[in-house]
Amino acid sequence: MIREMVVAPVVLEGQHIRLEPLQKNHLAGLAAVGLDPELWRWIPRPVRTIDEMAGYIETALREKEQGASLPFALVERQTGRPIGSTRYGNIERINRRVEIGWTWVTREWQRTAANTEAKYLLLKHAFETLGCIRVELKTDSLNERSRAAILRIGAREEGTFRNHMITASGRIRHTVYFSIVDSEWPGVKARLKTMLHSARR
Repeated sequence: MIREMVVAPVVLEGQHIRLEPLQKNHLAGLAAVGLDPELWRWIPRPVRTIDEMAGYIETALREKEQGASLPFALVERQTGRPIGSTRYGNIERINRRVEIGWTWVTREWQRTAANTEAKYLLLKHAFETLGCIRVELKTDSLNERSRAAILRIGAREEGTFRNHMITASGRIRHTVYFSIVDSEWPGVKARLKTMLHSARR
């Protein structure tokens, strides 16, 4: 008999950031840093106002109640200030896989350890606690920076879903899929540790 993966809210603590379960009381903090249009350039449904941020959080929490997602607020450990958000999505409990995505980090924390550490914490929990056999990541085919970042952590590009989404602007987006499987995790883990050691902050 196949045992279902148990995915429950959890706090994941790193050296620089903490991932804590997303809640409505994160709204003010996330809106204070997250309404920069550049943060949402590659997101199909951008967030431009505090009301849209509230809707973004409500959608994430609704998906959490449905068992499809587990959203987090990215919090700066030193100050307790929210600096972004990420989540497990498309959770497949029987097939033991999750997707890591819906990630954005305020511009101040880009090109620092924050995003790398968030990916490390999420991947470590997925493979070593949840028992995932596969973790997926995806991005807009035009987002070359994101594609390079995903490859840099050791994920493998699997292919492009053509005409995958219609964005808020009406543009038809092709989506590139990547994955890491359980046998690859030790190598990816070592790579991420090296990247964190050399990252600023």
